[in-house]
Amino acid sequence: MKKLAFVFPGQGSQKVGMGKDFLERSSLAKELFAAADESLGFKISEICFEGPEDKLKLTSYTQPALLTVSYVAFRLLGIEPGLAAGHSLGEYSALVAAESLTFEDALRLVHKRGQYMQEAVPVGVGAMAAILGSTISNIESALHQVKSGTVQIANWNSDDQIVIAGHKEAVEDAVTLIKGARAVMLPVSAPFHSALMKSAEERLCADLDVVEFRDLRFPIVTNVDARMIRHGEDARDALKRQVSRPVLWQSSMLVFQQEGAETVVELGPGKVLIGLLKRISRQWPSLPRLLNIEDGESLEKCREALSGSA
Repeated sequence: MKKLAFVFPGQGSQKVGMGKDFLERSSLAKELFAAADESLGFKISEICFEGPEDKLKLTSYTQPALLTVSYVAFRLLGIEPGLAAGHSLGEYSALVAAESLTFEDALRLVHKRGQYMQEAVPVGVGAMAAILGSTISNIESALHQVKSGTVQIANWNSDDQIVIAGHKEAVEDAVTLIKGARAVMLPVSAPFHSALMKSAEERLCADLDVVEFRDLRFPIVTNVDARMIRHGEDARDALKRQVSRPVLWQSSMLVFQQEGAETVVELGPGKVLIGLLKRISRQWPSLPRLLNIEDGESLEKCREALSGSA
């Protein structure tokens, strides 16, 4: 029984000021932020703490910033889970926590990953939209009718929140065809997790091939297959395929249920993933306890809850 599970957030959870409270409270956090700055060759710590927001939103900065804050939260908690998963970029954070990737290698990889994803499609050509309150079959039916370009499911976050991505006109056409749902165009600069990311995926594969992946200290559930892995080569393969394929988050969380996850902790800014899990787990026989760590106060609350004193 894997009773304690961790989840690591992806792009969209970032906010200016994230991680600063950790730095002010902990010498370990100060060391980790300094290591991140040195590995990247620029001050990712300053971008986390001070922004500006427009810079933090740039994919090539967002990704290493989130990884850094999530890993700092993990190290400060100092507890190993039985199982973990990360949403998109967050899968790298999970692999660093599981000691498959080094912190430094992962930082450099996600910085490049962000650059490659941004460069794969010119700004304004691609788009993403969240579809709320529709069934997967309705969405797939609408996507098959679109003739104006590539559009596909990018994130299956929960049964009532599915993200589509592709050419901007094709995404907009799909939105008009999906009946009985609310659609929200997302403020992103590229159509992530779609076939339009194939060139980024190919470029990243070359970088992934020269980095060491070790076997994992604890299993993680991969985005691309929604299955548990324990070996370094499986982790490398999953990251290679992840860029242009959908994030199967709903299915990944069902693996948590099957593995007996009773407490799930989100490590990093915001509560996006435990919010999704709160909806997903409504159908489970018993609801998991949901916790998050994004600053010193929430860290202490989580420690108390996990120690049984709260």
